[in-house]
Amino acid sequence: MSVVHLLPRAEPPAEPASSELPVTAGAASAAGAGALAGMPAARAVAASVPYPLDRGFHAALARFTGGISPVALSLAWLDWSAHLAAAPQRQMEIARNVLRDTGSILEASAHAVSPEQKPWSVIKPQGWDRRFKEPQWETAPFNLMAQAFLLGERWWHDATTGVRGVSRANEAIVEFSVRQMLDMFAPSNFAATNPQVLEKAFQSGGENFVFGLQNWCSDFIRMLSATKPAGGEQFAVGKSVAVSPGKVVYRNELMELIQYHPTTAQVRPEPILIVPAWIMKYYILDLSPQNSLVRYLTSQGFTVFAISWRNPDAKDRDVAFDDYRRLGVMAALDAIGRIAPDRKIHALGYCLGGTLLSIAAAAMARDGDERLGTVTLLAAQTDFTEAGELTLFINESQVAFLEDIMWERGYLDTKEMAGAFALLRSNDLIWSRLSRDYLMGEATSPSDLMAWNADATRLPYRMHSEYLRKLFLDNDLAEGRYRVEGRSISLSDIHEPMFVVGTLADHVAPWRSVYKIHYQVDADVTFLLTSGGHNAGVVAPPDQPGHHYQVMSKAADAPYVGPDEWLKLAPRVEGSWWPEWTRWLAARSGELRDPPPVGFGDVDRLPEAPGDYVHT
Repeated sequence: MSVVHLLPRAEPPAEPASSELPVTAGAASAAGAGALAGMPAARAVAASVPYPLDRGFHAALARFTGGISPVALSLAWLDWSAHLAAAPQRQMEIARNVLRDTGSILEASAHAVSPEQKPWSVIKPQGWDRRFKEPQWETAPFNLMAQAFLLGERWWHDATTGVRGVSRANEAIVEFSVRQMLDMFAPSNFAATNPQVLEKAFQSGGENFVFGLQNWCSDFIRMLSATKPAGGEQFAVGKSVAVSPGKVVYRNELMELIQYHPTTAQVRPEPILIVPAWIMKYYILDLSPQNSLVRYLTSQGFTVFAISWRNPDAKDRDVAFDDYRRLGVMAALDAIGRIAPDRKIHALGYCLGGTLLSIAAAAMARDGDERLGTVTLLAAQTDFTEAGELTLFINESQVAFLEDIMWERGYLDTKEMAGAFALLRSNDLIWSRLSRDYLMGEATSPSDLMAWNADATRLPYRMHSEYLRKLFLDNDLAEGRYRVEGRSISLSDIHEPMFVVGTLADHVAPWRSVYKIHYQVDADVTFLLTSGGHNAGVVAPPDQPGHHYQVMSKAADAPYVGPDEWLKLAPRVEGSWWPEWTRWLAARSGELRDPPPVGFGDVDRLPEAPGDYVHT
């Protein structure tokens, strides 16, 4: 998502010749030093920015709207209400539903104490709804309150959807916003209507409320002081997470490249390059030792390299999306080529890093660059037409509003991103946590994944704007309009074997959206669908129970199979997907041999893993 100081859809000015990428440790710049040197200088001229007063007003307004464009929200509600007002028969249907549901709950109330009355006789929670799963919710009157609330949810869903003439995007915004408001008033959120809270209060003599108040005060103080959540201290980077032994072997203004030390006597000759997203820190794939994909890969005889992105600040407002390709993926490939020359490289991209990797792979294929052996994408989208509920925050009005927010600071702050992602799963990430921490008085048990999630990063203005406009709004990559170095690229030019992972409960990159890679590339594709969500589904070590996956391969010239048919045909396997992928990778990585040297040139001047940039 890039930060353009230009008119919203204007093409960026031609880039002046940039300096050569640093290729030795001695040429590396100091960590965190200023704006990114070597990048096209001042691509945006502040004087050319129109209406600075408007931008300032929108930035100030965002402080009261949580970063949501009030215009976008108002237009969606106007679209829905105007079409509903012009649909008398639909109004009558909605009114009949109110009467029907009211009659149902009144009838259930009349027989609430009858032994023949079964709980959830009127409506039951969806399988994913865990608010009312405990047995206390099956007793009167709490069961009736829960059912009345669920009936209200269903009624509002019916009322806000299916109104003829409303655009699909506006309908989704209205339905989502109503759901967020209803979630606030769920009976599980209030002590007097939550049987679990009342039972806990009775058993503890009200002690849970004392502990809940302590939890609230602790969280409030931490929020004011901008410190990490309670318990996060035990997951310190370089001490308990991101501890796989390795060395920073290359550094430029945007990233550090880490080479991990081998843990086996011999290794596969073809190394792996991990390209993480820069929305969060890279060590999602190197958490605690028992949860580290990096450590697992080295134990399986692979030489692993990983990119660690520098956290940008206001000086980096003009960093473009393509800078992440040039100074990230391409610079890393150049550095690996010096350490292990004349060897294919197996590249893995996670989330936004996977989108970037697919762009880099397509550009390399266009230019005849054959350094990639395989491409692995983890929960990464290359077509954004069905990008899930995240697209509710992305339309022309919202993007312009976000650009004005970022314009003032030069970057998108971590709080805006964290708030948007939390809203996608408000039941789990907001209301259930508040009920558990403040009403039940139970402190949340910290974990390495939670600590990583709290270690957020900023996004440069120019990059974020380009990302939103070119990929989300205009879908240029999927439709063949995306340009790299002034020329179009096409994903159909990618011919390297691909291993693509989707996660079943992904709210950020829905697996059906990830699945579209099948008809975008001209390559053999092995698609794997694993249990879990965007993060927990990927971090799935083999000794951790409860995981399962489905997997099936498609040759480049084989007929296309749609996602629903694939779901029926792909065999289900219990366990982690990691061994499945490493078997696939080992078959394409050559026979075991002595490991390559660690780094090149004056590598002693660079730090040990996890490096310096991860601390910025």
